[in-house]
Amino acid sequence: MQSFSYQLYSSRNFPPLDITLEMLSNLGYAGVESYGALLLEIEDPAATRALLDKNNLAMKSSHIGLDFIKDDPKKVISLCNTLGISKAFGPYLQAEDRPTTSAGWVDFAKSLTELSKPLRDAGLGFGWHNHDFEFTALADGGIPMEIMMDEADDLEMEFDVAWAVKADYDPIEFIKKYTSRITAAHIKDIAPEGECADEDGWADVGYGTMDWPNIYGELRSVGTELFVMEHDNPSDHHRFAKRSIENCLKF
Repeated sequence: MQSFSYQLYSSRNFPPLDITLEMLSNLGYAGVESYGALLLEIEDPAATRALLDKNNLAMKSSHIGLDFIKDDPKKVISLCNTLGISKAFGPYLQAEDRPTTSAGWVDFAKSLTELSKPLRDAGLGFGWHNHDFEFTALADGGIPMEIMMDEADDLEMEFDVAWAVKADYDPIEFIKKYTSRITAAHIKDIAPEGECADEDGWADVGYGTMDWPNIYGELRSVGTELFVMEHDNPSDHHRFAKRSIENCLKF
């Protein structure tokens, strides 16, 4: 049976961490994914690892800010090794940092290859986590995410499928094109139009408009390893975590 992880960003408004981890373990999650701000808050990585182990949760992946990797790759590697993280994903580009041409995205992809070299040399996987803008066509016709994948052969992908759908991009097309390089995926759902406004238009998995059984099957078929539940702004993280895993276990 497929096991599921949980992006802790979904619970950032529901501290403390120890209670969240206990909740997720009790609901049947096998792992969690960290995010940049949370990593920076960890003062004792060994204690955090002990907390994960106590709850039988693995932290195989994390979002890690590009500045953190650039400024102190040795610390990033040490932190990953202690926590058990084997895959690091660049999480986001601020609007002012996003290239506006295909050539600019080529340069950005090459910069990721250089930036991630210390991590990859240490045996860690490195990839990119998308939002909608990476799947929105540029004025010159290029699709940023396709450019990144085509230019950086060693770049893995954490496919946030719902964001691609928000950009009107066919996720099945992307899965079939980049296959095994999609090593992780975010499982999130888009609320029907006009619903869940207080949750930024996102829904618990299985309660929205995404065709997750079909998409999940396609991802499994190309060897995607990690499936990470995420909701960007749940009003109740226990409700989201519970209802989502119950539906995903039916896939």
